[in-house]
Amino acid sequence: MALIIGLTGGIASGKSTVSQMLEQRGFTIVDADLAARKVVEPGASAYKQVVSRFGEGIIQNDGTLNREKLGTIVFNDEEKRKKLNAIVHPAVREKMKEWQEAAIQNGKKTIILDIPLLFESNLLHMVDKTIVVYVDEETQLRRLMERNSFREDEARARIASQLPLRQKKEMADAVIDNNGSLSETERQVEVLIKKWKMVP
Repeated sequence: MALIIGLTGGIASGKSTVSQMLEQRGFTIVDADLAARKVVEPGASAYKQVVSRFGEGIIQNDGTLNREKLGTIVFNDEEKRKKLNAIVHPAVREKMKEWQEAAIQNGKKTIILDIPLLFESNLLHMVDKTIVVYVDEETQLRRLMERNSFREDEARARIASQLPLRQKKEMADAVIDNNGSLSETERQVEVLIKKWKMVP
């Protein structure tokens, strides 16, 4: 039986950094964001549904979806966001399952599902254990503003659209505190691998 671990965090919490550290140690990462891009590639079933729902205006010259434009449409409209999620989320879960099965077939013992909205989307049934990458609110805000050149109000709006990290921290089986240096984060990853006897 493979061990399936859900890795999550918040925007600008450093989840991708931890994901890379695990990947460098030979663990298979099944990335929800990658799956989300894959399922809306031109010709895919979810792509066709999204275009028919939101119109041709969201298609770029090369035929791909203009994710930024789509993001702007749904970000401020709860109803539209739900409609988009109802199309994309099932397709993403399907794709992740497919990748997970392939990894198990290849003899992988531990598979990391990298899912930004693990708790928000009620996907705990997909995993055996959960890791939250945590930073405090000030750090999260500062990093997001630096990374995306957001104004403070824009950054706060993005952060507010997710469950607060302090809440996710309470719900997780393990927490990696990413407030410090990279080497401190790395050390916590090592400790957790030993503690959970994680084998790639």
